[in-house]
Amino acid sequence: MARHSLLLFAAAILAAVVAAASGCSKSDREALLGFRQALNEPYLGLFNSWTGSNCCVNWYGVSCDAATGRVTDVNLRGESEDPIFEKAGRSGYMTGKISPAICGIDTLTTLVVADWKDISGEIPACVTSLSSLRILDLIGNKLSGEIPSDIGRLNRLTVLNLADNTLAGKIPSSITQLTSLKHLDLSNNLLTGEIPKDFGNLAMLSRALLNRNQLTGSIPVSISKIYRLADLDLSVNRLTGSVPFELGKMPVLSVLNLDSNSFQGLIPESLLSNGGMGILNLSRNGFEGSIPDVFGSHSYFMALDLSYNNLKGRVPTSLASAKYIGHLDLSHNHLCGTIPVGAPFDHLEASSFGFNDCLCGNPLKTC
Repeated sequence: MARHSLLLFAAAILAAVVAAASGCSKSDREALLGFRQALNEPYLGLFNSWTGSNCCVNWYGVSCDAATGRVTDVNLRGESEDPIFEKAGRSGYMTGKISPAICGIDTLTTLVVADWKDISGEIPACVTSLSSLRILDLIGNKLSGEIPSDIGRLNRLTVLNLADNTLAGKIPSSITQLTSLKHLDLSNNLLTGEIPKDFGNLAMLSRALLNRNQLTGSIPVSISKIYRLADLDLSVNRLTGSVPFELGKMPVLSVLNLDSNSFQGLIPESLLSNGGMGILNLSRNGFEGSIPDVFGSHSYFMALDLSYNNLKGRVPTSLASAKYIGHLDLSHNHLCGTIPVGAPFDHLEASSFGFNDCLCGNPLKTC
């Protein structure tokens, strides 16, 4: 048995040596050169290293499987601490398009073409054929068109980052098939339509950033089923309706940004009584009624922003018993009465309470 294991180990070492000696596969090299041909990087000369027959050795941003010699990673970041960038004293800049030639590398697990500022064109539809892909990061370019409708085919994907582009159209319904996805960032695009109703199928998701788009409709209740979700940002959209009570019952959710939408109705008590909620921004909406008086010693808010709504009544007295309130903004509402006294209020400025109907007490005028 030991002899058999030794032979297998020796065979693996031999395969790695042979792969290293022979270089990357011819088809992978051709695919990379086709990909490079569609791009122009004028300042740093990153592609100057893409010469010679072996693309697995010293080709900037390219990594290979040592055993097979096949390309697995293309990692090109325009914002990097790489010495090349530090020596040049500048961030990256690149024009051109992402060529479908890259899809010829069917062993890719990582495709990063991020923060180059001026890469345009559409995401190649064939990207969804890269069945081994785990990371797709195209943030910070000028990509246009729509997200490929069959993006859900990439069932091994753990990171999908398409933020800071000019992508339009709807969020594809197939995106909810990405059940291995942990990080989703579609922020700062031109996406329209509704959030898919079965968004909650993304059971492994920990961050969902859909802010700064033109999304409409309501928040799907199914989101509350995502047990691992810690950060949800739906701010600066055109979302309407009420906020599901169930969001406040999510065990891991600690950051919730819903500001700058058109939500209405009452603020769910569950959002304010959840001891794990650290950042809650509900500002610039149409919330009505009073602020739920549900704070306590478990409350620890680094930031709580309820400004620019239609809230009435008093500032909750239970806020004074909160363990910590870092930033509080209740301004631009219709609140009245005396501001409670307590440690969480000692460091707050008048701007936290300004532009209400009849609030008084420190740090405002005396009652």
